[in-house]
Amino acid sequence: MRKLSFALGALVIVSVGWWCYLPGLSGTFLFDDFNNLDKLGAYGGVHDFSSLVFYLSSGSADPTGRPLSLLSFLIDARNWPADPEPFKRSNVLLHLLNGLLLDLALLKLGLRVKLQRIHAERAALLGAALWTLHPLLVSTTLYVVQREAMLPTCLVLIGILLWLSGRERFFEGRRFGLLHLVLAAWVCTAAALLCKANGILLPLLLLVTEWTLLDSEGEPGGYAAQATRFRMLRRWLLVLPSGLLAIWLLARLPNIFSGETYSRPWTIGQRLITEPRVLCDYLNLLWIPRASGASLFHDGYRASTDLLHPWTTLPALGVIAFLAAFGLRSRRKHSVLCFAILFYLAGQLLESTVIPLELYFEHRNYLPTLPLFWPLAIWLTGEGALRKLRYTLAFLLPAIFALLCHVRAGVWGHPLEQALLLAQIEPDSPRAQANAAAYEIAHGAADRAARRLRAAAVKMPEEVQLTLNWINAECTLGGVGTATIDAALYSLRHNRTNTEFVQGWLTGEIDRAAQVPCRGLDLPVLEQMIEAVRENPNYGDGSGRRSQIELLQGRLALARGDGEAALRDFNEGLSEFTTPDSALLQAALLGSAGFPDLGLKHLDYYRTLPPVDRHLHGMAAVHLWLLERGGYWSSEITGLENQLRIDAAAPPLAHSQLVAPGH
Repeated sequence: MRKLSFALGALVIVSVGWWCYLPGLSGTFLFDDFNNLDKLGAYGGVHDFSSLVFYLSSGSADPTGRPLSLLSFLIDARNWPADPEPFKRSNVLLHLLNGLLLDLALLKLGLRVKLQRIHAERAALLGAALWTLHPLLVSTTLYVVQREAMLPTCLVLIGILLWLSGRERFFEGRRFGLLHLVLAAWVCTAAALLCKANGILLPLLLLVTEWTLLDSEGEPGGYAAQATRFRMLRRWLLVLPSGLLAIWLLARLPNIFSGETYSRPWTIGQRLITEPRVLCDYLNLLWIPRASGASLFHDGYRASTDLLHPWTTLPALGVIAFLAAFGLRSRRKHSVLCFAILFYLAGQLLESTVIPLELYFEHRNYLPTLPLFWPLAIWLTGEGALRKLRYTLAFLLPAIFALLCHVRAGVWGHPLEQALLLAQIEPDSPRAQANAAAYEIAHGAADRAARRLRAAAVKMPEEVQLTLNWINAECTLGGVGTATIDAALYSLRHNRTNTEFVQGWLTGEIDRAAQVPCRGLDLPVLEQMIEAVRENPNYGDGSGRRSQIELLQGRLALARGDGEAALRDFNEGLSEFTTPDSALLQAALLGSAGFPDLGLKHLDYYRTLPPVDRHLHGMAAVHLWLLERGGYWSSEITGLENQLRIDAAAPPLAHSQLVAPGH
């Protein structure tokens, strides 16, 4: 009967969770979705074994490339562009599955710390409900690409359940105990790592669980020999990988003093003293939830320059230090609370310390918060004083969380409303302002978008996202003013990041200027912009960067109808950075512009150049090797050459319009 009531409680959580997220399924793709999911169509879609291998190896976010996360997207689409709703639906179902796994894990842990069965069940249901229905997690669940954060969480939960099962079997001498432990500590870790790098934290999280909750049990009666063997096994399965991870992180500490910015507006040392402020902000949003939550865009978050600026830096560092010290010193007296604290801090170890990621993202809380509400749930569902009040809160809190979650998911289901809200929440975020302006332009409010971007560009003149989108808004209104062009040129000379955005924007505008020009944005102005990019020292002076600039120059020459000049620019860029994808793209551009003979010359020139060392590592190097081993480049080049020869032999007016290869 108890098992039935527990199962019904879990079913209620899933049902309410589905209701909460239902309004968000109608939303669209956002931000990093486009830079990751477009790989679904990079090789003409995933339709056979070769295209599957190329696709699964195409990830570049981590050294592993996150192939299991990429594999999961094939559930929803096998080509690009695609419909966002199936992706969002799969994310919601995965989130609800994680809630069920958390429910089961908290129940087993509750029984381990000697809670009575009924108390353990109620606390597990409440703890899982508060996590599943928390409005802060909406931005992870409905942001399609953050499935890469949800999948390792699923595997961490499976790993915890397997570890608890293996531990019990090992001490009782039952079969498969050791197998479960190895599967939990190493196999689940490897699988989680193939979803996202923070999956490597599983051994450390299991070690936190052991040290705070399970060691406190002492040696089970009659199992002294097994306990000794288990401790030795635990050293190999958990302590060793955790120690190696700690050594790897400690080896990066000298970067604190290097002054290297990694194309960020802060150093690693500044990032390290900023992250306690970020963690305190996370905790504030977690314990005082709200429908709006934080924002999807946090590029306007201010880094700490030292311990006193801003003034919250030192107090935040004190708060995090206190939590860590409490978790380490009070485990005997407050084991469950210490478990939740140390689990959270350990879960933030990779993304909130010395790795030069962006300062702030909500999705970094998805894994670390798994047991965060469990201590509160245990207190609310226990016996003793204030029982009626505590039980009332145990019903009210998940209901409040559910309503807030439902409201926030509804915002995610209305992209324009969401964009305007995010811009309001983050007035200093260039991404938020540019995103809102793009939606305003799409909905016929280009004048409002231009005013928004002009005001933001005055505050943040180095941000190309603002000035280039400001040009877009004015082009929609009929023409670009001189002041807007001057602002764009200034930002192009001084911007620190967004090189891919600049390259893509200039490419699109060069093509448009050759066909349907915008008044005030002609080819000479675009040439000035390319020179501004060339003058920007923040973009670097490497061969790859120079090659990209020559590609823009060649496109500009093609827009002017000067094929010979374009060929010289393309050849110059190719000699700087010799890659088959660049040669293919540039030859196809020459052919599509009516110069197929020059396209053939470009491919001939490519064959005379030695291949460049791209200095790739991990999955990126594997991907390149697979493309070469599978004959992808040679096949593409042969196909393009055949088409160029056909076009070169045809009368000039019959030249076909080639499509540049997508890779």
